[in-house]
Amino acid sequence: MSEDGFHVHGPHDHAVEHEAQHGDAFAGRIAVMTAIFATVGAMFGYMGGATQNDALLYKNDAAIKKTEASDQWSFYQAKSGKQNLAELGATLTTGEQSAKYLADVDRYKKEKDEIKVQAEKLEAAGKEAERKSEASMHVHHRWAQSMTLIQIAIALAAITILTRNKGLNYAAYGAAGAAIVLGGLAALHI
Repeated sequence: MSEDGFHVHGPHDHAVEHEAQHGDAFAGRIAVMTAIFATVGAMFGYMGGATQNDALLYKNDAAIKKTEASDQWSFYQAKSGKQNLAELGATLTTGEQSAKYLADVDRYKKEKDEIKVQAEKLEAAGKEAERKSEASMHVHHRWAQSMTLIQIAIALAAITILTRNKGLNYAAYGAAGAAIVLGGLAALHI
């Protein structure tokens, strides 16, 4: 304002006042779009972390089952060794002593059969846990791919506001669309 109370607005002042009253619809839409992308990205990030944790838990369970199966097979081998010694004892002895060794042979055979069933169950459980781990890791990779694409969409949206390039705006929508497709595949475990 001048000394006598007369003030002339410059073109910039008028543009700023107009912007304050009417807003920038383009920038506002991009800002809302970016907020939506960020929300979707947060969900993708959460699901990616959850499936990665599942994969690690399954992998750990597989390792435990494989160790338990190995222990059972060791126990099986120990019983086989005792059975072989009892068979040798039955061969080398006669009478009552031989009958005792033959009874031990039968007992070891029965114990080995039970141990074998348990070892095979543990091996199967370990393989199933390994399969689940691999499936969860595949889904995790889908979520991670979705998250990467949504982050690219957010970056493109930010550049769109700066450059006002509508082509980048469409590219942001395309990246977000691809992210949602991959997120859908992850949700469907495909």
